[in-house]
Amino acid sequence: MIIARYDQSMQQKNYIRILSIAGSDSGGGAGIQADLKTIAALGCYGMTAITAITAQNTCGVTGIQAVTPDMLAAQIKAVVADIGVDAVKIGMLHDPEVVHVVAEAIKEYKLTRVVLDPVMVATSGDALIAPPTIAVLVKELFPLVSVITPNLDEASLLLQRPLTLRSDLDPAAQDLCKMGAKAVLVKGGHLAGDKVTDVLLSEGVLQSFSSTRMSSQNTHGTGCTLSSAIACYLGMGYPLAKAVATARSYILQAIAAGANVKTGTGHGPLNHGFAPVAMQLI
Repeated sequence: MIIARYDQSMQQKNYIRILSIAGSDSGGGAGIQADLKTIAALGCYGMTAITAITAQNTCGVTGIQAVTPDMLAAQIKAVVADIGVDAVKIGMLHDPEVVHVVAEAIKEYKLTRVVLDPVMVATSGDALIAPPTIAVLVKELFPLVSVITPNLDEASLLLQRPLTLRSDLDPAAQDLCKMGAKAVLVKGGHLAGDKVTDVLLSEGVLQSFSSTRMSSQNTHGTGCTLSSAIACYLGMGYPLAKAVATARSYILQAIAAGANVKTGTGHGPLNHGFAPVAMQLI
């Protein structure tokens, strides 16, 4: 019998650990489920702290059941205390107490490389956040996270004004930073036109990312996927602009790979696993 020799140096290696703090999507296209698929596809180790359970499919959201703040705090503590976290993606936070729990956890555990996707409206148009929560989100979380990634609808809600033109994106990013965000990625996918342009404002520098619009019904969970991909690349040590650019490349390929697939009767999911990467060790 051959006995393999135990190599103590193996103890020093870790997966790149990404924590998703978000809601569950029973349809599997967005939320925690999209995050875990993205994290796995990019070769990272995914962990979760679920904020709410939704009854949801490709057509819309039919029910939301909140997880208690104490249970959310316990999930985060369990993961951080035992496994550790290299980067964090934050998604659906439905009420002020949940926002407070997450803010306190970031401070207590000194979490870094935090991406906040201020999920407020589902692809179907369903509201996913209570109005009083928005002010708390801005006050407590904006100053703590590395970047926020609102789409046009979310940026409009935050700024209380319509955003309908490409020329609206730069001022929107600047004004969101004035509200306390360290960096902002305003996603322009809801604008009309053949091009999709996103604007990143970080350390006072504006940078735009443009790509050709893809025709697809399967766009459910694009925001969740992009934000979790950014968190993965930040966890790998990429600077923010490179993380955003690389994450955009991933999501564009995931949209293209899933464009002709039929899943449900509404907005279907992306193909997260079009080219999975082996788990990376650091």
